[in-house]
Amino acid sequence: MTRDVIAVSPDTTVLEAGQLMIERTIRRLPVIEDGRLVGIVTYGDVRSAKASSNSEMDIWELSYRLSRLTIGEIMTPNPVTISPDETIGAAAQLLLKYMIGGLPVLDHDGQLIGIITESDIFRLVVRDWMNPQDNAGEPYARYK
Repeated sequence: MTRDVIAVSPDTTVLEAGQLMIERTIRRLPVIEDGRLVGIVTYGDVRSAKASSNSEMDIWELSYRLSRLTIGEIMTPNPVTISPDETIGAAAQLLLKYMIGGLPVLDHDGQLIGIITESDIFRLVVRDWMNPQDNAGEPYARYK
């Protein structure tokens, strides 16, 4: 789980979010409003928003439109989340069930405290696979 989560507000422009994702090499951003998680936006959402802009527009019109388009207009509202008390296995099951790549982690007060991604889980599995002696003979017990 990544604890230092980079998040945006619904008022962030698509261009700003896209640039942030490129600069920080991240694929999803939780969307926070008034301290609460209200949505999530992926790099795919940002790319689709840019591509779906009217192809009849000239470059100036397109730039203007994209400078005004906000994350609140393209985000997925009410994303699937997980509690920090859940297992890695439960997180993996949610990712598979909903065909998503990341889960915001919310504490018991509904505050965003992290995000767990398919890459986090994959790194953990590979690490355990490469070092099975570190798991006292039960390499997959932690995933249940």
